Amino acid sequence: MTSPVLRRAVEADLPAIVDLLADDSLGRTRERPGDPGYAAAFAAIDADPNQLLAVAELDGAIVGTLQLTFIPGLSHAGATRAQLEAVRIRADRRGGGLGRELVEWAVRQARQRGARIVQLTSNASRQRAHRFYERLGFELSHVGMKLDLGR
Repeated sequence: MTSPVLRRAVEADLPAIVDLLADDSLGRTRERPGDPGYAAAFAAIDADPNQLLAVAELDGAIVGTLQLTFIPGLSHAGATRAQLEAVRIRADRRGGGLGRELVEWAVRQARQRGARIVQLTSNASRQRAHRFYERLGFELSHVGMKLDLGR
């Protein structure tokens, strides 16, 4: 397999990123490709120096994405955390090591920015994803909770 180009996303990547987010059982219920809200969200992410929205490009096509958010904090002696979110690999590219390569790249980005911790949340129903992250060295350490503020 040709090595993917791993890079910061640009606005032209947005439709492909949204398609990746929508391409699973959970995404189909919450994503709305074509919604203008994605453009505003992309602009806010792109303008924020504590955000890194990244893509994996292979042979001119976007085949993976993730978002890394850098969170300054006081705990752990003022450590910065890197929050890993929305990791997606196109269905026909799953299982070939691209996800590992993309996450390892994100961890390197976090180290370069001085983060001491990389953390993530994953929906409780995503058992395969949990095993994937454990193989990469992530440990189950916390119980996550959310409060849906609705609209």
